[in-house]
Order: sequence, then structure tokens, then C-alpha cells
Amino acid sequence: MKRIIFSLLLATLIPLHESTAQNIKQATPENIPVEINKSLTPDIGGIKQFIEIKTDDFSKPVLLFLSGGPGSSMVNNANTFTNILKSRFTIVQWDQRDAGKTLKLNPSPTQPSVEQMQNDTHEVIEFIRNELHQEKIYLLGSSFGNVLGFHIVKNYPELLHAYFAVNPVINQLQSEKELLEVLKKYFKEDPLASQELASVDSSIKTDQDMFYLRKWLFQKEGKAYATSNEFKDMFFQWSKTWSPVWKQVMYIDLPATLKKAGCPVYFFVGKNDIQTSARITTAYFNALQAPKKELFVFENSGHQIHQEEPEKFQNTIIGTLDTLNAGK
Repeated sequence: MKRIIFSLLLATLIPLHESTAQNIKQATPENIPVEINKSLTPDIGGIKQFIEIKTDDFSKPVLLFLSGGPGSSMVNNANTFTNILKSRFTIVQWDQRDAGKTLKLNPSPTQPSVEQMQNDTHEVIEFIRNELHQEKIYLLGSSFGNVLGFHIVKNYPELLHAYFAVNPVINQLQSEKELLEVLKKYFKEDPLASQELASVDSSIKTDQDMFYLRKWLFQKEGKAYATSNEFKDMFFQWSKTWSPVWKQVMYIDLPATLKKAGCPVYFFVGKNDIQTSARITTAYFNALQAPKKELFVFENSGHQIHQEEPEKFQNTIIGTLDTLNAGK
């Protein structure tokens, strides 16, 4: 039960084939597809970090996923939202520091920070480019993963074919303020919810403020566990590591700091997402300058598009790939 709650709150390492892509490529004629299914643990940011590579053809373009959270992993259930994508991409999953299999390998020796994790992201991309002999990759950020992804878009656009921003963090402080007002209105007849939400400061500075917002957001979404003591314990255990990072995230304001992207950018927005405001994301998309950009709205999704509409999610990504290739 605890594992289920923790997975929803955020969103034994078994090595697979360890032969490197470079050795495979050198030993195989170019016209024969090379299958790769392996996990690697390179040194990234001073620690070992877990990277998984899966493809039935080494020559396919790379799509790297950046998990949300912070502190969550997309590795274990990745097949549910990559089973179609793998027909066109080499799929790469990465567990960030203090998350998933990277945490099992080694905890971060220092308190994680946004800057540190952004630097990790750049190192991971460089490692993948070298490992798979790719000049550029496709990059996808989910929720918090966009804090890392948009850093790459801003500083290293030449490394990307395109960027997929899925329910992105754009201006999270404003988003949390909007969420607070939505929840107050929705729970106005609930004495406990009204009392707890009334205590939340609009600057969202404390862990208690964030706990009440997530507790009643999840309750609104029908997740009954959100009012349990177990959920509360899990949240505050998570906050011991990740509260400092999230407080940094609250100061991110992409409309002010990233007005022009140097690569194609595609926005995926859940129509029912109130955790990262769909309104704020749409307004940012309209203002952002990019060589190519497109906004896709998922009518039946909230904050977890890849889980709620996995088939449409994948086919939309593939559709952008076809459009980009047609324009070359």
C-alpha cells in the first residue's frame, strides 16, 4: 500500500545486456538492425546513475524521458506508454539522483538542487549521444521534468531535434495559487477542507501549505488515500529530500526567462490539469517564439497524460516526427 501511495504522490538493480552500442555497431553490418536492451550506470554528477536503453534498431532516433516528481521514476511502467513509440524511437529512461534505481545504487552525497539536476541532465544527454552515436536526440519532460528539459532547450538547443513539454512547470507559484482558489471553491461545503485550505498562505512557502494543496487536490481527483495518515507520512518523508528543490521550482518563471526556443517545441496539455495550470501553459505557448511549435490538448486527461491517454500520447509524438521529417 505504501509503495502505491508513494508512486501516486510523485508520479534490486538487474543488469541486462552489458555490451556497448559502439561494439555492436562495429561488429554488425550497417544494413542489419541492431537490438539493444540494456541498463547502464555511468558516473553522472559525481555518482552512479541508472540509464535504460531499449530499441529493436540501433539506428532509430533517441527519445529520452525526464521524469516528474521530483523524486519519481518512469522506468517500471514505461512499456504502457512506450509500446507504440518503440516502433519509431530508441527509448531511453533515466532515474534522476535520489530517485528509483539511481537511489538504490547510491544516495546523493549532497542535498539535490535544481542547478545540480539540470547539470546532470546535460551530462546524461552527452553520455547518450556518445553511447548511441547520435548528433541530436528527442527530449521529453513530464511535469517537473520540464524544469530540466527547458534548461536544455534554453542552453543547448543544438543537441535536440525537438522538445516535448508534457503538462509542464511554467510558473508554478501562479499555478499553485490558481489551484488553491479552485480547491476552496470546490470544497466550500466541507468544513475540514475549508479550514485547512484557508490556512494555506498564498506564497506557498511551507511544507504544510503544499501538503494541504496536494491532499485536497488528490481527494478531488477521487484518490481516497489522500486523507489517510499513511499519505501524510509519505508526503513529509518525501519533503525531507525534495522540499528544498520544490521551493526553487516555485521561483521559476519561464515567460520571463525563456522567450525564444532554438529548437522545435511541442506542448502537451491535459484539459483537466489543475496541478500545472493549463491556462498558464497555453498562454506561455502562445508567447514563445520557436522554429516550430504546436500545442496538443488532451480532452480526457488531467496531469498524467502518458497514463490517462497513452495511445493518443504516443501517436501524437509520432505524428510530430513525421511532420519534422517531411520538412527536411
